[in-house]
Amino acid sequence: MMKIFKLIALFYLTINIFCVSFADENFFDKGLKLFEDQKYDDAKFMFEKGIVFNPKDSNSYLYLAKIYNIQEDQSKEEKNLESTLLIEPNNEEAILMSMKMALERSNYSKVKDLSNTFSKVCKKLCDENKEILDTLSNIEPQKNDS
Repeated sequence: MMKIFKLIALFYLTINIFCVSFADENFFDKGLKLFEDQKYDDAKFMFEKGIVFNPKDSNSYLYLAKIYNIQEDQSKEEKNLESTLLIEPNNEEAILMSMKMALERSNYSKVKDLSNTFSKVCKKLCDENKEILDTLSNIEPQKNDS
C-alpha cells in the first residue's frame, strides 16, 4: 500500500513540475506575441503572470520595463530593469536601457559605470554604447586648458 502511495505522489509531483514549467514558458511566449502586436496591457498581464510562476524570469522583467518605457512610467521601468539586472547582471538590453535612463536623468557617473560594465559583456549591441558615450562627451562640460 505504501509503495502505491509513493508512486502516486511521485507521479503527481512530476506532472505538477512539468505543468508549471510549461505554463511559465507559455505565459512569456504569449506575452511576447502580444508585445509584438502592441497590445501592451495584455502583454503586461502575461509577463506578470509568468513571474508569479517563475520569479527569476529575467526576460519577463525586461519586457515589463520595455512596456513601462513605452507608457512613460520611469519608476516602474527602473524597478523592472533593476530586477532584470539582479537576476541576470550581464543582460545587454537591460544595461543599455539603464544607461539611457541615467543619461536622461543627467546621472553621468552612473552612465560611465554602466558603460564600463556594458563594454565587458556586450556581444550584439556594442555600437549603442559608443553612441551613448559620444552623446555623453558632447553633454559633459569641457575642462579649460588654462
